[in-house]
Amino acid sequence: MTKVASVLNRKSFQPVTVTPDRPVIEALQIMADKNIGSLVVMKGDQYLGIVTERDYSRKIALKGKNSNETRVEEIMSTDLPQISPDDTIEHCMELMTGKNIRYMPVFERGKLTGIISMSDVVKETILAQKETINQLHSYIHS
Repeated sequence: MTKVASVLNRKSFQPVTVTPDRPVIEALQIMADKNIGSLVVMKGDQYLGIVTERDYSRKIALKGKNSNETRVEEIMSTDLPQISPDDTIEHCMELMTGKNIRYMPVFERGKLTGIISMSDVVKETILAQKETINQLHSYIHS
């Protein structure tokens, strides 16, 4: 079973962050500029949560709030499950599908070491399946 650590090793972790006191419109502009769907919310070195496009659409757009006046801390997700580099991709898939979330923070010894997205999990699952197919193909033809 593939571990979260192997996925994190293949992708660089340069978190794109925002502070909790920033207006949501600034967070949206950062996401648009970087072509990403989430930002890590940090206060100094302290992880506070993640703010996503989904948070915006459900907590601002659908409720008629103003993204210039609403702060990131008012809409960020703080109750996400935390995983470690030793957790399996299968475990991530279970958590993400069970809780209907797309991003999870990865912590090692209390320090944020990465973010795993549903896209990362799907890509890793596809790679594992391709590897299994290749192994079976080799076995059958040997």
